[in-house]
Amino acid sequence: MAETLEKLLGPRTPAELMAQHRWRYRLPTLFMGLAGFCLLVSIFLPYWRMTLLAPQYPGGLHVHVYVNRLSGDVREIDLLNHYIGMRPLGEAAQLERSLSIFAIAVLALLLVATVYVHNQFAALLSLPAMLFPAIFLADLAFWLRNYGQNLDPRAPLSSAIKPFVPPLLGEGRVGQFRTVAALDTGFYLAALAALLILVGLYCHRRAYKPLVEAQLAQERE
Repeated sequence: MAETLEKLLGPRTPAELMAQHRWRYRLPTLFMGLAGFCLLVSIFLPYWRMTLLAPQYPGGLHVHVYVNRLSGDVREIDLLNHYIGMRPLGEAAQLERSLSIFAIAVLALLLVATVYVHNQFAALLSLPAMLFPAIFLADLAFWLRNYGQNLDPRAPLSSAIKPFVPPLLGEGRVGQFRTVAALDTGFYLAALAALLILVGLYCHRRAYKPLVEAQLAQERE
C-alpha cells in the first residue's frame, strides 16, 4: 500500500535532504499556499466593473461584478437596459455564480494537495487554478455578447438600437450612452495566484525532479 501511494504521490523527501535544503522544499509549499490564499480572498472582491455615462447621469452609474453577485447601480441600469430590450443583469451567469464559491474553494484545496504530490501530477492539480482568470474572462465575454446580440424586439427603443457587443474592456457606445469597462481587484488577485502557481511549479520541479529521477533509476536496477 505504501509503495503504491508513493508511486502515485511521488517519492518522499529524506529527512537528511530536508535538513540540508530546508528552503528548497519549503518554497513550493509557500508559493502554492499564497496562491490558494489569493484565490480565496478574491471571492470577497469585485473582478470586473462597468461605468455607464449619460447626460442625465453626470456621476455615472456603476456595476461591480463579483464571482457570486453583482453590486452597485444594478436596478437603475436594468431600467435603462429595458428600453433597448436587454435582459436584467442578474439573469446572466446564474449557474456560474451559484457554483463559484464552491469551485474556488476546490481550486484552493487542489493547490494545497500539491504540497503532498511530489511528481508531475502537481502541475495537473494546479492547472485549473492557473486557467481560472482566463475562464472567468471567457465566460464574461460570452454573456456580454449574448446580452447585446439578443435584444427584445418588443422593447420601446428596439428600432433605434441594433444588436451590439458590449466591450469586455475599454469604452463602448450605445446611442447616447457610453460605457467604460475594466478589470478589478478580485481578478488581479486571481491573476497573481496564477503567477504564484507558475513560480511554485518551478520550485516544485527544482526540488522534487531529482528525487523522482532517483526513484526511477532505482526501479530500473
